[in-house]
Amino acid sequence: MQVPARARKKTVLFARPVSALVLASALAGCSLIDDRSEGYVNAPEGEPIQVPEGLDSSRLSETMPIRSINTADSRNLYPSSIPRPPDMTSEILDENYVIEELDGRIWLLVNEVPGRLWPVVSAWMNESGLGIAHDSPQLGILQSELANFSKRSRTLLGLADSPTATEPKVVMQARLAPGIRRKTTEIRVRILELEQAPEELMPWDSDTGADATSEQHQRALLTELGDFLKQREDNKSFSRAASGMVSKPLVRLQSEQDEAVAIRVELDFGRTWAEVNRSLEEMGLPVLDLNRSEGWLQVDFRTEDERGPGWFSWFSDAEKPVHTHTIRIQQGADAMSVTAEQHDSYEGERSSADLLTQLFEHLY
Repeated sequence: MQVPARARKKTVLFARPVSALVLASALAGCSLIDDRSEGYVNAPEGEPIQVPEGLDSSRLSETMPIRSINTADSRNLYPSSIPRPPDMTSEILDENYVIEELDGRIWLLVNEVPGRLWPVVSAWMNESGLGIAHDSPQLGILQSELANFSKRSRTLLGLADSPTATEPKVVMQARLAPGIRRKTTEIRVRILELEQAPEELMPWDSDTGADATSEQHQRALLTELGDFLKQREDNKSFSRAASGMVSKPLVRLQSEQDEAVAIRVELDFGRTWAEVNRSLEEMGLPVLDLNRSEGWLQVDFRTEDERGPGWFSWFSDAEKPVHTHTIRIQQGADAMSVTAEQHDSYEGERSSADLLTQLFEHLY
């Protein structure tokens, strides 16, 4: 169907003014449209909605109310004193009294120096009916009286309800020693069954008498002691006599020409091995291989930049650990020696001295 010439002409004439109008608006910077983006600044405050008397107005409350501020007194917006930081020790205190175990040995780990704990442990022994017959603050040993003649102490130590004349003489010892980590104390307990009552303090490593303390019973005693210590956390008493136990740290960093060369640990091999593994776990270092009998561990001590795959991280899986350093634990003259050596294939920026320094910080 053909369109008449007159119609075609009208169509062309109508399109031209519209195009001109759009072009003019664009050149004028859209001045025909009112910009109301900042109209709220000078907008008058509206009147609150009034609800007829007797009706509930709770559904008309503001969903997100804005707190009113007195502009005449804005001092509260800029406090002069620095707010107190949150208590970051709350989480630590929840795990303060931890019972640890290694190679048949059980101890209670407390985040406090022995001088603070000595009076509290003494109070626990007295209040539990054990009493204190002999003690040595320098050695950190407390020895109870005979538990045979006290019903309360017999119950605490798990003795039979009916005493007999032929039963062995029973005493309990508690030993406080500085922990391997700074400002910590390790508390151990044991029950000794003897043929006759001891007349003096018995050495902790003495073979006289049989140590009849089972692991389960040690754990029960340490749990009760930990609860008692937690209840007495506010106790500020301090034993000067027991302060000598913290004068000598168990872990020392040995250096030559301002570079760490070894870590001296005054513990046995089993305990040193366990503490090194714990520290590596806290440091987040992957352990590729280990040999406890030979005393070495292969670790990945690269930096985050060295571990990252770079620009291709979106297209590749997590990179596997790489053997960069070897940690060795060996028996020295009078203590364990922890050393580190760098693998030949590693050409990164971290040295063996850096590894020993960070390991020492987590050990001690």
